[in-house]
Amino acid sequence: MMAEREKAILIGVHLGQQVNFEYSMEELANLADACGIDVAGVIIQNLQRVNKSHYIGTGKIKEVAALLAATNARTVIFNDELSPSHIRNLEKELECRVIDRTILILDIFAERAKTKEAQLQVEVAKLQYMLPRLIGLRESLGRQGGGSGLKNRGSGETKLELDRRKIEEKITVLNKELEILVSHRQTQRKQRRKNNVPVVSLVGYTNAGKSTIMNAMVELFHPAGNKQVFEKDMLFATLETSVRNIQLPDAKSFLLTDTVGFVDKLPHHLVKAFRSTLEEVAESDLLIHVVDYSNPNHKQMMDITEQTLKAIGVENIPTIYAFNKADMLKMEIPSVFTNGVYLSAKQRIGIKDLVEMIRKQIFTNYVQCEMLIPYDRGNIVSYFNQNAEIFSTSYENEGTKLLLECRTADFEKFQEFVV
Repeated sequence: MMAEREKAILIGVHLGQQVNFEYSMEELANLADACGIDVAGVIIQNLQRVNKSHYIGTGKIKEVAALLAATNARTVIFNDELSPSHIRNLEKELECRVIDRTILILDIFAERAKTKEAQLQVEVAKLQYMLPRLIGLRESLGRQGGGSGLKNRGSGETKLELDRRKIEEKITVLNKELEILVSHRQTQRKQRRKNNVPVVSLVGYTNAGKSTIMNAMVELFHPAGNKQVFEKDMLFATLETSVRNIQLPDAKSFLLTDTVGFVDKLPHHLVKAFRSTLEEVAESDLLIHVVDYSNPNHKQMMDITEQTLKAIGVENIPTIYAFNKADMLKMEIPSVFTNGVYLSAKQRIGIKDLVEMIRKQIFTNYVQCEMLIPYDRGNIVSYFNQNAEIFSTSYENEGTKLLLECRTADFEKFQEFVV
């Protein structure tokens, strides 16, 4: 027998200047659904500024109370991040659980996190969110005394201070664990830079199809490699950074990274906690901005993605736009334009065009040349066979003549053999 799902009332405050308010409310309902909560009703208030004590006006509080009674809902969810005093005052007035958009997103992240790093990042974000809100919680988060490992500061210390201190100590411990994982990731990045392999990062709104694009590329170039990443039609299916080496037929290769998707009002605690993961994006040579073109709100989603990237310091990186799910609209695909392509990752239509655009953008440091390599230097011929595109090979009296395209660095290294 399935457990009965929780019911909640959604509350949105429209302050007038919010362009994408309606979509933001739709998205809140999707976030609630992803947390196993059914929406029993929606209440919206237009305000010039939020109410200092209760976020919404007294008239609206009565309206919410009446709707709670009528629907038997026991939770209200606000579309904005509430302050500790807002939560405290609202819970007292409405006699129900009050949560906000931030905690919903944090809960989804906590459920979806699979790797140690993602789990630590989400836990740090949740604890940082809870710290100033301790006073508003009905049930204390920790127990005084017994096996807590804390020094006894005497009976004068309140339970609230104990809980706060416990959380602060836990955040410190978790951050130390994270630092170790972050330094490991930085070492990997340094190694990749050393190997001179270009890095291409998939970015975009959650559920735009980034993982599907990665899987389509892996399938195209490594059909037997079993290197697929998890993909599903749901919010925040991927929180971990996946990196795949895409080896093209002409001996060129690049690293493709797929990381966490963005969402409107992504909690700042979460952005801060995931900063180390998002550094992958900041150090890319090229970004693929994946857009769910079938979504009527795709322009707002693009704006939110660009704003989030700017907030984490990702600027001035060349970008290609992959307008995904274009098969759901009446248009001919693939369709290529100056800096992007309309495609369908699920149908595997337009992936080759996208790869061609990536190739043109990142492999600019290559030169075509002719080299004559002495027969006693066969190791150099082997090297070029593996690391360059050979157009023709002929055997002369003086050695092996190659017509090839290679990296500028290799061209300079073996310049003595250039004809």
